Amino acid sequence: MTSVAVIDLGSNSIKILVATRASGGGVEPLHLRTIDARISGGLGARNPRLGDAAMARGIEAVSSLLADAARFSPRRISVVATSAVRDAANGADFRARLRAATGHDVRLLDGAEEASLIGRGLTCDPALRQQQDFNVFDLGGGSLECLAFRRRQIEQAVSLQLGCVRLMERFVTNPAGPFPASAAVRISAEVAATVAAGGFRLSLPAGAVAVGTGGTITNVRTILGTREGIPFESTDPTISVGQLRALLQEIGGMTLAERKQLPGLPPARADVFPTALATFIALAEIGGYGAFQNSVFSLRFGVADEMLAENE
Repeated sequence: MTSVAVIDLGSNSIKILVATRASGGGVEPLHLRTIDARISGGLGARNPRLGDAAMARGIEAVSSLLADAARFSPRRISVVATSAVRDAANGADFRARLRAATGHDVRLLDGAEEASLIGRGLTCDPALRQQQDFNVFDLGGGSLECLAFRRRQIEQAVSLQLGCVRLMERFVTNPAGPFPASAAVRISAEVAATVAAGGFRLSLPAGAVAVGTGGTITNVRTILGTREGIPFESTDPTISVGQLRALLQEIGGMTLAERKQLPGLPPARADVFPTALATFIALAEIGGYGAFQNSVFSLRFGVADEMLAENE
């Protein structure tokens, strides 16, 4: 059974997918793992740079995930990087350090490639198999990828600098304290202005759905499932905007230390989580969405599908 491995160097987390071709032609995961390394601190600066400690965390995480991959003897391994490395002034230095430490080159994706590969991954999701028209929002630490699918083909793909780390650093003066209502207002305005400037059309045809990928909606599912005592796989993938608003209202008054104790929320995401919720709420308000359907089939699955197709 031919397998491939993809390591995704994201802004908040570094993830691995080891996968093979499913019998029905999709991508069958053999191994998934996420390490919250947060290499993206400073993205809100005018000229962002990766710190030495962040680069060391990134290299350590990739080395650990490469050890995971070795157990499956994949035919190919691809290490891909997105906004945090793409936008950093010293991104090339980090890629050189990682190659020296691991022997693997880093494929640096531009915004269009990232969005396209996220879309390719989404088409592998069995839950979306019958859905012809949908919009997709993949929120990372450095950027927000927006895609419009019509008749299961990508009609529009835009990468916007609306990542939750970037927005938190710009609009939340004290991430260790409660999340101020004024920050939510400013984030909403920034999302509206940036989406308008980017030209992405948020409107949906009748019967179409808005899909949310990335850690935010997945974490919301996990939190709600934890409260109900059910595993993630059994949770409802549809998250209403009302649930997002209620959760933001609940945690908005919490300090960072209190948010880190929230069952189901990874402590490493506790600082950016309010900002990320506010971003999805803003998208829903602009687009008139009542809910987001969560999918975990995003960038890693798109790269894996591409690699498996090349082998075939």
